[in-house]
Amino acid sequence: MPYPHLLSPLNLGHITLKNRVLMGSMHTGLEETGDWNRVAEFYATRARGGVGLMVTGGMAPNREGGVFPGAAGLFTPADIANHRLVTDRVHQADGRIAMQILHAGRYAYSKDCVSASAVKSPISPFQPHALDDAGIEMQITDIATAAARAREAGYDGVEVMGSEGYFLNQFLVSHVNRREDQWGGSYENRMRLPVEVVRRVRAAVGADFLLIYRISLIDLIPNGSTWDEVVQLAKAVETAGASLLNTGIGWHEARVPTIATSVPRAAFAHLTGRLRPEVGIPIITSNRINTPDVAEALLVDGMADMVSMARPFLADPDFVNKAATGKARHIAPCIACNQACLDHTFSGKLTSCLVNPRACHETVLSYDPASAAKRIAVVGAGPAGMMTANVAARRGHRVVLFEKSGSLGGQLNLARRVPGKEEFDGLVDWFATSVADAGVEVRLNVAATVEDLHGFDEVVIATGVSPRDPGIAGQERGLSYVDVLQGAAVGRRVAVIGAGGIGFDVAEFLVAGGHSATLDLATWRKEWGVADPAERRGGVSDPAPEAAAREVWLLQRKPEKPGRGLGKTTGWIHRAALQMKGVKMLGGVSYLAIEPEGLRILKDGVEQILPVDDVVLCAGQLPERGLAEQLAAAEIKAHVIGGADVAAELDAKRAIDHGARLAARL
Repeated sequence: MPYPHLLSPLNLGHITLKNRVLMGSMHTGLEETGDWNRVAEFYATRARGGVGLMVTGGMAPNREGGVFPGAAGLFTPADIANHRLVTDRVHQADGRIAMQILHAGRYAYSKDCVSASAVKSPISPFQPHALDDAGIEMQITDIATAAARAREAGYDGVEVMGSEGYFLNQFLVSHVNRREDQWGGSYENRMRLPVEVVRRVRAAVGADFLLIYRISLIDLIPNGSTWDEVVQLAKAVETAGASLLNTGIGWHEARVPTIATSVPRAAFAHLTGRLRPEVGIPIITSNRINTPDVAEALLVDGMADMVSMARPFLADPDFVNKAATGKARHIAPCIACNQACLDHTFSGKLTSCLVNPRACHETVLSYDPASAAKRIAVVGAGPAGMMTANVAARRGHRVVLFEKSGSLGGQLNLARRVPGKEEFDGLVDWFATSVADAGVEVRLNVAATVEDLHGFDEVVIATGVSPRDPGIAGQERGLSYVDVLQGAAVGRRVAVIGAGGIGFDVAEFLVAGGHSATLDLATWRKEWGVADPAERRGGVSDPAPEAAAREVWLLQRKPEKPGRGLGKTTGWIHRAALQMKGVKMLGGVSYLAIEPEGLRILKDGVEQILPVDDVVLCAGQLPERGLAEQLAAAEIKAHVIGGADVAAELDAKRAIDHGARLAARL
């Protein structure tokens, strides 16, 4: 059997899980839509995909504990009935599901938020109200009531959220807890609340019900927990009645990335392995685990009893079944980009997935077999074209994919060269595997012409983008970002014109000098100041990045801070990474000329020359629509998608979504 450890059962006494795979909690926004059939189908799809146990997105135990006003919870009999639709559907699919109880504390986006002390979070505009004894008792009661209602709604268990800087975590650390009563001061007092919550939840649900406690193993904030305190809490929570311990890493306000694509795979699993011998209940490891090979290796090495993967089940709900049947290469990979999941969540949008646009849209985006097979030509094997070809072929169409270069991938082949974006290698490989498996006829090194496209029932133009002409005097002396990412020689001092996503990628490429910290865990820890929590409280130290390979200026015309348009949950990472490497970022720049002496600019009314050896042009893209226009002139109807349709703010998320939705209706 492939992956014998990952796919082995886990006996938890009153219940046996069919494998060691947990689909970790993700707030999708589905419950807030009120479409409970849609919620049920999201989870049932993953249950049919073989996952051993799922945990829902965080459900609020009361109004003040919700992550935002109107957050879902179990407040009424109608709520319980709606959740029963979910649990029934999951059980019909031979799945198991636990409900996460999440009290946001000072992270709640509400003027009514509460916490241990009136210490405002840096990621919220609201100062919390410090709870008195009666208020604390009410929160405990509400959490226990939510657990009892979860059992009534048919859940197999609950997960009590005690990590990531949420309510229970806030009581644990002096960073937030400034109290001097029985709930503050000594660590025994500070951990009183989470331990009492677990005890009361166990009393409310009985012995034959799963109780997972999500424990923070490394807070990654100043004045966070020490390792000894983590162990002390884990043992107390076990004694109070927890069935399993799930791993939490870092607070939301931490200035250390924990799940972005630039974080090394399984970067924090060693901490789970260190805690495991200290307790007698199973422990679950998490964070940046996205393949069955990585998960299996962690279990083999004794790092955990179970592995939590969350976003990989957005990317591919059939992850476990594919692993079990020897088709791991066919698993659509989570690339940890955050673009359609966390960025959507924190923007108040419904979650989905860059790799899989059907995620959270299972009832509204269908890839049903086509009523009649057509001959379809797709021109361009970038993300939009590959997704179109893949979905159309799987629906029964006969698809020919034309690509002028010698390889699949398009702009992904540039992105994958950027340090920290190695996960894009797996995405390109998966597309190649999937397209071949779907029976698509691929014609590489063929620049399709109008003549080539005669006779097809449908023509799809996915020819992508070309660099925009920046209109700068002397620009012939500059380098295109395409040339740079493909390996052109670049000097020691470089100006990058354009501070959008590509400009940031190029700057990171230039300062890294061919070395990626993502592939070197020790270097990555030093770069971000990740310490051993047994040696440094909270697991944080001063960042110590390696010296930049080049001196880089990152410039833009817009009179604002560069990087404002980057991803909501990852933009700060890119800005911080470049700042640590000494990149000078300037907005409000006018480009006068590229000269032998460097780049002549106008900034704040002052003309100056940046003494650079090279200038890299990243001044945007334009749709590559030449073939589309030729087809229109020949009166051949074509669908134009991806960058060929709209180049502005181009990203793979939009391109893949375009391709999937077009292919679903052809």
